[in-house]
Amino acid sequence: MAAFTCAQCEREFSVPQSALDKYPGWKPKICLRCKDGAGSAASSRLAASAKPWTSGFSREENLSTSQVLMRYAAGPKTGVFTDGAAHPNPGPGGWGAVYVVDNSIIAEKWGSDPGTTNNRMELTAILAGIDLVPQGVSSTLWTDSQLCVNTFTKWAKGWEARGWRRKEGEIKNLDLVKEAYGRLARRPELELCWVAAHSGFRWNEYADSLATAYRRSEK
Repeated sequence: MAAFTCAQCEREFSVPQSALDKYPGWKPKICLRCKDGAGSAASSRLAASAKPWTSGFSREENLSTSQVLMRYAAGPKTGVFTDGAAHPNPGPGGWGAVYVVDNSIIAEKWGSDPGTTNNRMELTAILAGIDLVPQGVSSTLWTDSQLCVNTFTKWAKGWEARGWRRKEGEIKNLDLVKEAYGRLARRPELELCWVAAHSGFRWNEYADSLATAYRRSEK
């Protein structure tokens, strides 16, 4: 992906090379957040990409990480990719996060829980992913959980203002939500974005493999 500096909020943002190739000579001047009117708001630091990378889906293949690297090559080559899984849900689950720069693994973490939910594992993966990036280093956190993206970019600010209460019903996984929201707020150089699950993107598939490693004899 090519990097640019937003003329409005002065933050760095990335554009897929595939998009640039469609419009030769085009150099975007503002990021999507500012284009959508969110860049001037204080909460824009946690703004997510509203557009998915792809609309294609495929079923989970339960591949090992080495098999993923052999099979897939597409998608963003830099960023933190996170995923969580539980089967059945609730039931045994796992999480995984990998930090890559120019298609090279810088750091990775994964783990499991004998009794959990898919959403708890997604949140745990995001927390782990935040910790993989050194302080002050700009990066994108990719998750295939739209619930997590909406939680941190649309809802959490209001919940916090109301004393961590929703207008209706409880806030599930509040312990993890509060922790992740606080960490993201303290890391304005990190941007949380959504990517479609099982879309054939190498590092999203790799994170999925880490999250399901507890089901296999090899990572």
